[in-house]
Amino acid sequence: MKLLVTGAAGFIGSNFVRYAMKVHPDWEIAVVDKLTYAGNLANLEDVAGGPKCRFHRADICDAEGMDRIFSSERPDAVINFAAETHVDRSIDDPSLFLKTNIVGTQTLMDASRKAGVDRYLQISTDEVYGSLGATGLFTEESPLKPNSPYAASKTSADLLARAYFKTYGFPTLVTRCSNNYGPYQFPEKLIPFFVTLLHEGKQVPVYGDGMNVRDWIHVDDHSRAVEAVLLRGRPGGIYNIGGGNERTNIEITKFLIEAMGKDASVMKFVPDRPGHDRRYAIDDTRIRAELGVVPQVPFQEGLAATVRWYLDNESWWQAVRSGDYLNFYDRWYSKAGR
Repeated sequence: MKLLVTGAAGFIGSNFVRYAMKVHPDWEIAVVDKLTYAGNLANLEDVAGGPKCRFHRADICDAEGMDRIFSSERPDAVINFAAETHVDRSIDDPSLFLKTNIVGTQTLMDASRKAGVDRYLQISTDEVYGSLGATGLFTEESPLKPNSPYAASKTSADLLARAYFKTYGFPTLVTRCSNNYGPYQFPEKLIPFFVTLLHEGKQVPVYGDGMNVRDWIHVDDHSRAVEAVLLRGRPGGIYNIGGGNERTNIEITKFLIEAMGKDASVMKFVPDRPGHDRRYAIDDTRIRAELGVVPQVPFQEGLAATVRWYLDNESWWQAVRSGDYLNFYDRWYSKAGR
């Protein structure tokens, strides 16, 4: 297969590329990323640049740029991980989220249609469903009720994928995953943010009462699910991906505090953010029944390994914090003689 992966230098995209190259050594993967603040080419340092994994620095909103890449790479399939994802940032400035997540998706699907790709997979989120009460699960038929500008932009992208399938017969697929954790996650996200703060002896901020619930899945399990949907999912289909690990934010915080050898005094409660969804929980019956996808990484084991990864790779997250990672592309490009 010749695969094109956008948003490939981000957390989930880079982990998927690394996974795909390991289990499908015969695949050719073209990786595309604009390298905004959350795109870090160092995430792909060990795999990008060879004949089987070619990197393109490009914006999915740039129609001419996308057409050029599709003409040179001629992919059989496309996976779109490219997105602005941080809810707090979307509250501060929704405009970039609307451009990247909606217009970018439309531009990428147009380029994919023009190139005649066989399958297009849109990576979405469980946040499109809004918030659950104390009971119940999100199914693929749950109403879409986004509560943040980020979630609204991803909902719009999902509906565009549906419309392209219904209107043009374009072979779209959509996955909606719960919260991911694992290596290479940008340090503004809860788990790496708290680990790095605790490592430096600082307090960790807990929104509201800390009782917001999320379903957590290791990024490797997400990669396996994406692979299954890409290869065997029904065109036009939507697949929820869940970890079966509902945890409150305070539970996660306490686990990290214990893992780092700290005590409860390092927690500080801060005012809740606007529109903070109370609970997400995924019903992944469809992907289990149709594609045989079952999470494999036990939660506490995976979380402990994730903590170790950040402690063992301080140079990676310190470069992100300092902004030095933004210069990695130029150093990589020069070193490769490009």
